Amino acid sequence: MSIVTSMREKIRLRVIEALMRARDAKKISYRQLPEFVVEVPRDKTHGDFAANIAMLLAKEAKTSPRNIAQLIADNMQNEDGFLEKVEVAGAGFLNFFLNTSWIYEVLPKVIAEDQRYGTSAYGNGEKIQVEFVSANPTGLLHMGNARGAALGDALSSLLEAAGYDVTREFYINDAGNQIDNFGRSLEARYLQLHGQDALFPEDGYHGEDIVDTVKNIIEQVQDKYLNIDSELRREFLIQKALEEKLASIRYDLARFGVDYDVWFSEQSLHDSGIISQTLQELQEKDYIYEKEGALWFKSTIFGDEKDEVMVRSNGIPTYFAADIAYHRNKFERGFNQVINIWGADHHGHVARMKGAVTALGYNADNLQIMLMQLVRLYRDGDIVRMSKRSGQYITLSELIDEVGKDAARYFFVMRNPDSHLDFDLDLAKEESAENPVYYVQYAHARINSIIKAFTGEMPCGNEVDLSVLKEQAEVELIRKIADLPDEIIGAAISREPHRMTRYAHELASQFHSFYNSCRVLTDDQDLRNARLLLVDATRITLRNVLELLGISAPERM
Repeated sequence: MSIVTSMREKIRLRVIEALMRARDAKKISYRQLPEFVVEVPRDKTHGDFAANIAMLLAKEAKTSPRNIAQLIADNMQNEDGFLEKVEVAGAGFLNFFLNTSWIYEVLPKVIAEDQRYGTSAYGNGEKIQVEFVSANPTGLLHMGNARGAALGDALSSLLEAAGYDVTREFYINDAGNQIDNFGRSLEARYLQLHGQDALFPEDGYHGEDIVDTVKNIIEQVQDKYLNIDSELRREFLIQKALEEKLASIRYDLARFGVDYDVWFSEQSLHDSGIISQTLQELQEKDYIYEKEGALWFKSTIFGDEKDEVMVRSNGIPTYFAADIAYHRNKFERGFNQVINIWGADHHGHVARMKGAVTALGYNADNLQIMLMQLVRLYRDGDIVRMSKRSGQYITLSELIDEVGKDAARYFFVMRNPDSHLDFDLDLAKEESAENPVYYVQYAHARINSIIKAFTGEMPCGNEVDLSVLKEQAEVELIRKIADLPDEIIGAAISREPHRMTRYAHELASQFHSFYNSCRVLTDDQDLRNARLLLVDATRITLRNVLELLGISAPERM
């Protein structure tokens, strides 16, 4: 249990005890207390902790929230002196102001736990699968894929740090219409590069990367597949191109710091027969009907605008049919929760997918879908639209080449996925406090420079008198360090990795304020040792947050 959680629970018990004393004294009447929480207020003027128990109890107690809050404040015991004051505010909020002694416990804890600081067993090993990116292996990774990669990987790391058993998964869309179209595009380029007047499919893949792929294949096989059956030629070209494209996707994601546990092939669903088994099960449960030679899923009964085709009139299953079978497979593998990160253009697919999960007998609440809005790249104030390599969009590889992995990942994660992201390429490369990732990394580098400037032996946490840290900048910095374990749990539960970039920026800001007002290597040995311990704990905390986000913590800038 973190120190902040321990203090929160301590206050909660004191509140309950105060209410029991007030009831025993016949000053209030209630049968059962409502569930309430003690939280850390965003506004520091509202104290170290706050509770809304008085508002929740008013109806049961048949008295005003302010009266209840005052009774709690009057009856709270403070024999150990940890409370400085209890304040009744507004309509009946309780604000608790603590003395600073409790926060000093956090610094030795940080030093002792080091890389484990911030982690917990909160999730109790519950199995969670996070599926993200899952791009069609027919082209290069674009900005939407890049944002999904940063978000999915950061969320997975958050969940792991909070004690969950996480599996990162990439769903390879290597079946269906897009692969047929891919094959026709490859074949047209193959024939054209051999001087034949082949018609390129109107809805084909026009990127220059397709031409490069076919050139690579030609280097290996020359004209061996020029005069054979078209279907066999396309089958061969698809196989070779998918191998190359998937290798490229793996390479670019690895450069981006993303490593998957599972690469799951859509084609394997067709080969295993699970799609037909799933269709049969849904038919037996009367969730599928036939119309105009096609099979339809009754998605409207789950809130969808219209029913959805599962099998076309030509007998070929749709992408949706494969997707349902895939989600059935996920739950059959024993995942308690399944998280999908999709582009906002998949919004209409959410209700029908949750409906299908329900139809299969699973709890739809255990399928969580995060939708991401679009990314717009800017350079010199103008939107960047075209890529030389893809012919259509800036690729992940090009972005990494221009701004680096760290800036790209930080910028993609620092906004709520629900919001559009304007990615300023110039700002991402700027070495100034205006660049958020530079600002945070510079704080870590500055800390390392302080520690290196100290020529003596670093003080041991349990041997330092930390009570000398009384300056406001010192206390606020320690308080922010103490928040990390609960911040990680909160961000993991809410599925909001962007909260961690906010925390990192706030911690860096607190450190810069401390650095500007408090000299670390002072002649006062007790104060110097306490401040050295504080900056080292800040270094560990900042490093752990950056690594959680997949971003490096440099020792120098």
